[in-house]
Amino acid sequence: MSEWSVAEPRKLTFDDPMTTLHVRIVNGTVNVVGTDEGSARLEVTEIEGPPLVVTHKDGTLTVAYDDLPWKGFLKWLDRKGWHRSAVVSLAVPAHTRVEVGVVGAGAMVSGIEGVTEVKGVTGDTTLVGLSGPVRAATVSGSVEAQGVTGELRLNSVSGDLTVIEGSCPFVKADSVSGSIILDLDPTSGPTDARLTNVSGEIAIRLPQPADAEVDANTASGTVSNAFDDLRVSGQWGAKKITGRLGGGSGRLRATTVSGSIALLRRPPAEDEPWEDRPRTAEADPEGTVPPEVPLKDETPTAATTPADPTADAGPLDERAAAAAPAADDGPTPDGPNDKKVL
Repeated sequence: MSEWSVAEPRKLTFDDPMTTLHVRIVNGTVNVVGTDEGSARLEVTEIEGPPLVVTHKDGTLTVAYDDLPWKGFLKWLDRKGWHRSAVVSLAVPAHTRVEVGVVGAGAMVSGIEGVTEVKGVTGDTTLVGLSGPVRAATVSGSVEAQGVTGELRLNSVSGDLTVIEGSCPFVKADSVSGSIILDLDPTSGPTDARLTNVSGEIAIRLPQPADAEVDANTASGTVSNAFDDLRVSGQWGAKKITGRLGGGSGRLRATTVSGSIALLRRPPAEDEPWEDRPRTAEADPEGTVPPEVPLKDETPTAATTPADPTADAGPLDERAAAAAPAADDGPTPDGPNDKKVL
């Protein structure tokens, strides 16, 4: 086993094979990114308080404090130990299993194909482009997942849970008072989504056309529905949105006690994308000018060509000329003019 004590900014490279990453810090930031490289790299750019202990043993890389265990992590509320901070960045092989725990720190994990698990007490978590199974739990911090394609399980007490352009085959999100927002990618296949809340709101945006069996209900909150094929029942107290969209291949279950539920429709894609519209290749060989903007070397149309002052005036031009005041070449017979020269 190799071990390092990091008490100041430092960089480390690990050439031995690794399969698992464990990170646990208090305050600061953790940034983990998956790469195609076989080695792993660690950079600690800022650190205050006790040193971080780095170990590499049997394919497992651990970056943590000795007094911050993974087991029972969310119950670690010893504020005497909060007077510390670290900014940690790691680049690991994409297939690595990643476990990150943060207390008051922000965490960002991207490009990981293996299993990802994040636990947070008050820090916000961002998950981007993960293709393996994902589990994230937080007390009061928010969790945002962007472009995740693996199974996704989110849990919070008061933190908001947000999924943007999700392509997950399975999504489960539970919260007590935080909001839950689910936005599904229109290019993804059927999704099995199960959302549960107590007092927080639930908002779901489905692609158009949608394909799901829908069952959403609230005990005392309000509901809104953007789909004509779904039925809204109940006017006082409990309300439900039920029905089938498309072939009903996916499943959507949403339940809240006093929070509101909103089913939104994603606008359909444009029939003719910008890049497919015709443009003048000679004037814009790299296609950087939008089609509606006239290109500089295009021949002006008749509507934009300046009028020839020597051309024969038509009836409308004659009347306009007669109505226009004569040129002011000098003083009028009644006296000098009062034209101001600017």
